[in-house]
Amino acid sequence: MDARVQTDVLADHAASAAWAMALLEARQTILPKRLEAPGPDAGQLRQILAAAAHAPDHDRRLPWRFVIIPEARRADLAEAFAQALQERDAQATPAQLQQARDKAFRAPLLMLAVAQLAPAGDEIPDVERFISAGCAVQNMLLVATAQGYGSALTSGKAMGSAPLPALFGLRPDEQALCFISVGTPAARRPARHRPQPHEYTSELGNET
Repeated sequence: MDARVQTDVLADHAASAAWAMALLEARQTILPKRLEAPGPDAGQLRQILAAAAHAPDHDRRLPWRFVIIPEARRADLAEAFAQALQERDAQATPAQLQQARDKAFRAPLLMLAVAQLAPAGDEIPDVERFISAGCAVQNMLLVATAQGYGSALTSGKAMGSAPLPALFGLRPDEQALCFISVGTPAARRPARHRPQPHEYTSELGNET
């Protein structure tokens, strides 16, 4: 390769890496109650969903899927949240039940991430499937960030309750992982401190 061409390629790689790091550093969790309209339009949503397909996926099993909850079905989700609360706390007050319902109406775009568990004897275990799902979710969050939106992942005790999988028609071999919320931030927080590489990296044989 010509030296000048090689230099240009290296410069392009450096610029791409710097852009990628800037995007990663820009991503932050914005609580769903602070995510307002507008949310992604149809074209932007396609981009967000398409990003998931670029996650690592051993043997192309596609061990995850996403369910969008449109406005017309938010009331159904609200009742599932309320039923889940009653299921674990029969003494929940009307105010607490309403707080549970309110969570279904936050953020313009709301999706449920679902993982497919490994069938018996499958060579690709659940841990790989969950990692793949996590990578897919992160890809989506980064594209939403690049589009200028805020986002958040939420879970909670309702994820393991009977009403939620019933509402979403989850199969016995599926597990609800988290909700993904995307919208326009009402306000952004200052960037929080992130751990430095030396805090989570070691060298084999030299662990401390």
